[in-house]
Amino acid sequence: MTRTVSVIACLATLLSSPLAAQHEHLGRVVFPISCNPEAQQRFTRALALLHSFWWEQGQAAFQAVADADSTCAMAYWGMALNAWGNPFAGGPGGNAGKGDPLRRGAAAAGRAAALGAATPRERGFLAASGALYRGYDSIPNARRLQAYSDTLARVYREFPNETEVAIYYALSLVETASKTDTTFARQKQAAAILNPLYMRFPQHPGLAHYIIHADDSPRLAALGLDAARRYAGIAPSAPHAQHMPSHIFIRLGLWDETIAANQRAFEAGLEYARAHNQPVAPERLHALDYMVYAYLQEGRDRAARTTIDTALRLATTGTSDMLVANYNRVAMEARLPLERGEWAEAARVPVRAAELTIGAALDHFARGIGAARQGDTAQARLEIAVLAATEADMARRGDGEWARVVAIKRQVVTAWSELAAGDTVAALRDANAAADLEDVTEKQPVTPAELLPARELEADMLLATGRFAAARTAYEQTLLREPKRARSLYGAGRAAELSGDRAGAEQRYGEYLAQMKAGDGDRSEIPRAREAMR
Repeated sequence: MTRTVSVIACLATLLSSPLAAQHEHLGRVVFPISCNPEAQQRFTRALALLHSFWWEQGQAAFQAVADADSTCAMAYWGMALNAWGNPFAGGPGGNAGKGDPLRRGAAAAGRAAALGAATPRERGFLAASGALYRGYDSIPNARRLQAYSDTLARVYREFPNETEVAIYYALSLVETASKTDTTFARQKQAAAILNPLYMRFPQHPGLAHYIIHADDSPRLAALGLDAARRYAGIAPSAPHAQHMPSHIFIRLGLWDETIAANQRAFEAGLEYARAHNQPVAPERLHALDYMVYAYLQEGRDRAARTTIDTALRLATTGTSDMLVANYNRVAMEARLPLERGEWAEAARVPVRAAELTIGAALDHFARGIGAARQGDTAQARLEIAVLAATEADMARRGDGEWARVVAIKRQVVTAWSELAAGDTVAALRDANAAADLEDVTEKQPVTPAELLPARELEADMLLATGRFAAARTAYEQTLLREPKRARSLYGAGRAAELSGDRAGAEQRYGEYLAQMKAGDGDRSEIPRAREAMR
C-alpha cells in the first residue's frame, strides 16, 4: 500500500515537473521533441520506461503521448520500439493475430512515417524505425535489425553530439554484434560512445543499462561493474533495472549479488503484475533463471528447487519476449540435475516447450547427456536426432545463431554417446570440436550460462578416460570463461589430485568448499574434497 501511494505521488509530481525531472524513480532523461508541451512531458517518462525495457508499461505510456498530441510522430516511434521488445531476444515473432507485436510495431512505424517530423534528428529516428520493420513479413528480424543499425549510423554521423542519437546507435552496435567475434569490436565501439556520456549523465538509465550490455562478456565484464552496481539505484522502480546488473555479476562469479539483484527484480515484477491484475511478464522467468544458476554455484540446491517450482507455476503474458519464457523456464529446470550430476534425473527431464524451438532443444540436450552418461545409447541417439532436426529447421529459417548453439549441443551429446559405445577416439575428438566451437561463440544474453559448458564436459570426459593433465587444463579453460563455476572448481581440484599435484588440488578444492559453505552440504563431491584436503 505504501509503495502504491508513493508511485501515485511520483506521478503527480511528474505532471508538474520540468522537462528533465526524475520519473517515478526511472532515472533522468532529456529528449526534446517537436510536440506540444504535455506530449513532451509524457514522452520523457515513456522514454525512461523504454530505456529500462519496461514493455508492460511502455505501450500505454507512448499511447498517452499520442493522446496528448495526435500529430506527434515520436509517440509512434516509441510504440514501434516498444513492440520490438527485448532486442537481445532476437526480436518479436509473428503470429498473424491481433496481438502480433511485429504487425503492431510495423503499423506504429508506418504511422510515424506518415505523420513526419519537424526536425532532421527526429526524421532520422523515424527512418530507423522504418528500417526495423520494412518487409517484416518476409525479411528475417536479424537482417532488419542490421538495417536499423546502419540507418542509426547515418543519423549518428549527422548528429554526433545528440545524446539520444549516440545512445541508440551504440545500443544497435551491441544488438548486432556477431556471437563469433572474439575481439568484441562492436561492443568496444559501443562502450567508447557510452562511457563518456555516462560520466556526463550518471543518472541516465539507458547509459548504465547499455554499458552493461556492451561489457557482457568474460573479458570485458570488469569494465561494466560500476554501471552494474549503480543501475539499480538509478531506476529503482523498473524491474529490469534490478535484474540487469546480474549480467555483469554472473560474469565475475559474484553469486550473492546475482541472487539479491534477481530477487529484487522478481519481487518488483510480481508486485506490478498483481497491482495491475496481469499475468507475470516472461522477463520474470529470466530473473529466476539467473537466480537458480547462482544458487547452484553455491550448492544452495533446495533454494534452487523452490525457485524452479515457483517458475513452473507462473502464468506469463504472450508478449514479444516469449523466447525468454521458452528458454528460461526450461533451462532452470534442467540445470538442477545437470549441475548435481544426477544423470538419471536429467535423462527424464520433461519436454515442456514446443518442438523445433530452443527451449525444446535444451530439454533434449539434458535428456541426451543424462542418457549417454548412464550408457543408454538408444535414448541418446533419439535425442541427437531431434537436436539435428531442430538445428536444420533453425538454419532453414535463417536463425543461424541459435542453429549454431544447437549444433554444439548435438555434438556434445554425440561425443558422450560415442564414449558410451566404446569409441573413445571419436568421443574425445567430437567433445574437443564442440568445445572449440563454443569457445568462439558468445553466449546469448537470454541465458546466465549454457546448461553445461562444452569445455567442462570435455574435461569430464578426459578425467573419465584417465587423461588427468589434459582434464585439468580443460577445467581451467572453463574457469577463465566462467569464473568460479562450482563443477569446474571441483573438477580442477580432482584432476590436479589425480595428476599428483597436491598443492594445486588443495587450492581448487579449498575454493570449491568455501563456495559451498552457504549450501545444503549434500553434494557427493563435498566429502570427497574434504577428504583430499586432510
